[in-house]
Amino acid sequence: MNLSYWEIKSWLTQVDYTIVGSGIVGLNCALSLKERFPKANILILEKGMLPQGASTKNAGFACFGSLSEILDDLKTHTEEDVVNLVKKRVNGLKLLRHTLGDANINYKQLGGFELFTELDSGLFEACISKKEAINKLLKPVFNHDVFSLKNNSFNFKNIKNQYVFNSFEGQIDTGKMMDSLIHLVSKSGIKLLNNVVVESFSEDSDSVKIKTNQFEFSTSKLLIATNGFASQLINEKVKPARAQVLITKPIKDLQIKGTFHLEKGYYYFRNIDDRILLGGGRNLDFKAEETTELKQTELIQNKLETLLKTTILPETPFQVDYRWSGIMGVGSRLLSGQKKAIVKPFSNNVFCGVRLGGMGVAIGSLVGKELADLI
Repeated sequence: MNLSYWEIKSWLTQVDYTIVGSGIVGLNCALSLKERFPKANILILEKGMLPQGASTKNAGFACFGSLSEILDDLKTHTEEDVVNLVKKRVNGLKLLRHTLGDANINYKQLGGFELFTELDSGLFEACISKKEAINKLLKPVFNHDVFSLKNNSFNFKNIKNQYVFNSFEGQIDTGKMMDSLIHLVSKSGIKLLNNVVVESFSEDSDSVKIKTNQFEFSTSKLLIATNGFASQLINEKVKPARAQVLITKPIKDLQIKGTFHLEKGYYYFRNIDDRILLGGGRNLDFKAEETTELKQTELIQNKLETLLKTTILPETPFQVDYRWSGIMGVGSRLLSGQKKAIVKPFSNNVFCGVRLGGMGVAIGSLVGKELADLI
């Protein structure tokens, strides 16, 4: 790229901290660094026009795990690990709300509901039998029972007549959240360059040389916050996981309010602007969805529409308005400890905060702060 003297001088000279990724983690990391080092020259590089992973593409669930998800986590994590995971998600949400304010993210605590299909009778019974034990396990975090039972008041079809209800779960407007974060970053004097792809980096004793698709430059410290794309830059155990989503056109007199989970959280839906947003389905083909391609597949999109027709809106006409995909960063489903985010030094001057495990809204702010605290 043919850069001018002014461009090099103002944006690419004497850079103290370069952050790769302008999602929830990257932006919060930049804000934390600026708070600690007010005079630092901080640069954020983003490969897309907007954050390319999941930060502007997620469903906006302010959640920390359904009952079946927590029971599933206990198969590969200790009780202490699971409690710490939940605590981190709760603290992350508190930090997000404190940083931006509830009005700026349209936070609403309408509660979360876990639905069970008729085919999931075994899972439902297992959840009911463990409900009190999990409430006891999480009591130190919430000081109240988290999970209770509620009748099928929204008249969903082909499910059990009772939901597992969680009064602590909320929802946000993802677009407002990211717009507010970007505004706060800009207001703080932090520079953000979009459409810049970091291709490689090399390190010497006191700096890191970064090669992008547009230019090369040096920085004192490099912080990688690319989550689902992390393995393209560093050798860490982070798998990309595509999440496909659709949203209906506005539905008159829509009565469904809250956040909803199906099949251990592999399907999820909510109300937003008199619409139903529905996502998930990567459990239909884990291998195919282990990709960074922002596309949709007929298999999953058909399944999502079927869920709308047969379960969520069985007696309500609807039209799909938009479809999209986001890329999460996850660990192996079968190995212990894989739900923990990776926040660590990669070398003397390179650090990473990745593998949010589909909980970016909940823990992204906290992981960003923890990444900055490594400096």
